[in-house]
Amino acid sequence: MTQTDRKAAIAAYKERASETSVYAVLCEASGETWIGTTPNPDTLQNRLWFTLKMGSATNKSMQAAWDSAGEAAFRYEILARFDDESAMARKDRAETLARELRAERGAETA
Repeated sequence: MTQTDRKAAIAAYKERASETSVYAVLCEASGETWIGTTPNPDTLQNRLWFTLKMGSATNKSMQAAWDSAGEAAFRYEILARFDDESAMARKDRAETLARELRAERGAETA
């Protein structure tokens, strides 16, 4: 990668649209669900799957379900996207919705 390509890639990364999302990780084998919020919904699944594969996920119940059921039993879903207001307002709305969905679905915090 040339210096010009690198600078262009950095500029594109900084200019990307900012959004906050509520997501769910579901284990179809056990029926367990974990719901959380993220400012980077399009890259989160890759990070989660990597930590789970390495056995280093910070969420111990998710790691235990992964170890028991395997990758094929897991699914990642974006439940809601917020991108039309300030970062603080997006975060607050996302966290409120995540709490409501966890209570409604009997889910754990991701």
